[in-house]
Amino acid sequence: MEYSDARSTPAFGPAMTDSTARPSEPAPPALPAADDDLRAAPPPAAVQLSLSAPELTRTVLAIMFLIAMIAGSFWVLQPFIPAMIWATTIVIATWPLMTGAQRLLWGRRGLAVAAMTTALLLLFFVPLSLAIATVVDNADTLVGWFKAAATFRFGEPPAWLASVPLVGARAAAYWRELAASGVEPLIAKVAPYAGTVASRVLREAGVIGAVGLQLLMTVVISAILYATGESAGGAVLRFSRRLAGRRGENTALLAAASIRGVALGVVVTAVAQSLLGAIGLAVVGVPAVALLAALMFLLAIAQIGVIPVLLPAVIWLFWSGDTGWAIVLAIWTAFVGTMDNFLRPWLIKKGANLPILLIFVGVVGGLIAFGLVGIFIGPVVLAVTYTLLGAWMDERTGPPRTPPED
Repeated sequence: MEYSDARSTPAFGPAMTDSTARPSEPAPPALPAADDDLRAAPPPAAVQLSLSAPELTRTVLAIMFLIAMIAGSFWVLQPFIPAMIWATTIVIATWPLMTGAQRLLWGRRGLAVAAMTTALLLLFFVPLSLAIATVVDNADTLVGWFKAAATFRFGEPPAWLASVPLVGARAAAYWRELAASGVEPLIAKVAPYAGTVASRVLREAGVIGAVGLQLLMTVVISAILYATGESAGGAVLRFSRRLAGRRGENTALLAAASIRGVALGVVVTAVAQSLLGAIGLAVVGVPAVALLAALMFLLAIAQIGVIPVLLPAVIWLFWSGDTGWAIVLAIWTAFVGTMDNFLRPWLIKKGANLPILLIFVGVVGGLIAFGLVGIFIGPVVLAVTYTLLGAWMDERTGPPRTPPED
C-alpha cells in the first residue's frame, strides 16, 4: 500500500481512510529572514502616498496658477467693476420690462435694447446725475442754511401742541427748552452725524466728470447685457451648477430675485417719496424745491427717509406765520414719510419672498460697508446666506423618526 504524502494533503481536507497513514506533520515555523523582510516592506498607504506626491504637487501648482490668474483678471477689470455691478443689477431688475418691450416691438431684440437703454438714461441716470450735481453745486447754499439755523431762535410753542395726546406735553416742554437755550446744543449734537453723511455723499458722488464716465460705462455694459442676457444668465447657471449642483443653481436664481426685489422696493420707493415730497413743497411755496427733492431722493436711497427734509420745512412755515399751509404740509409729511413702511415691503415681496427685516438690515449694512452699490450687494449676501443655512438645517440625514405606537 502506498502512503500518501501528508505535505500534499490540504489543511482542511477530508479525513484519511487508511489507518496506517502517517499523521500530518506540523508546518515548520516561519524563517526569521522572511519575517524581517515583511517588517522592512513599506505599508501600502505609504507606497500610494509616495506615488501620488507628483500629482499632489501638480494640483497645488495648478490651483495657485488659477488663483493668480483670477487675481490678475480682477486687477485689470478694477476700473470697470463698479459699472459692471451697477449694470448687472439694473439688467436683472429690469429684465421682465425688456422682454415685454421685445414682445411689443415685433420680437426685435435690437429695438428692445435701444428702447431700454434710452429709458435708463431718461428715467434713472439723468435724475440721479441731476440730483448729485444739484447737491454738489448748491453746497454753499446748504452751508448757508446750516449757519442760519445756528442763529435761529424759537418762540413760544403753539397752544394746540400741548393738547396733542401722549406726546404733546413733552413736545411743548422740549420746544420751550429750545426757545430758552437756542439751537446751538442741538446743532452740536447733530453736526458730527451731518458731517459723516455729507462726507459719505460727496465721496460717493466724487467729481462730476468721474460720475458721468461711470454712468456712461454702466449704460454701455447694460446695453451689452440686454443684448446677450440669455447667454450670460446661462453661463452663470452653469457655473453655479458646476460649483454646488442643484443647490448652487437655486442660489443663483435667489440672488437674481433678491436684486429685483431690492431694486423695486428701494429705488421705486425713493422715487415716489421724493416726487410726492417735492410736490408738497412746491404747493406750499417752499423755495429751492429742486435741491430739496434731490436731497430727499438721496436720503431715501440711503434708508434715512424724507422726514429730515420735510420736517424743517414744516417748522419754517410755522415760524413764518403760515399756520394753514404748515398744517397741510405736516399732514402731507406724515403720509409721505411713512408710506415706505407699507410700499417698500409690498414691492420687495413682489420680487423676492424674504423677511423684510433681513432686507432692511442688508440695505443699511451694505450701504455702510460698500457704499451706494451696497444697497444691492448687502441684501443679496444676506439672502443667499439665509437660504443656504435654512436648506442645510432642513436637510435630513436619515429616515424620519416615527413616534412610538401606544
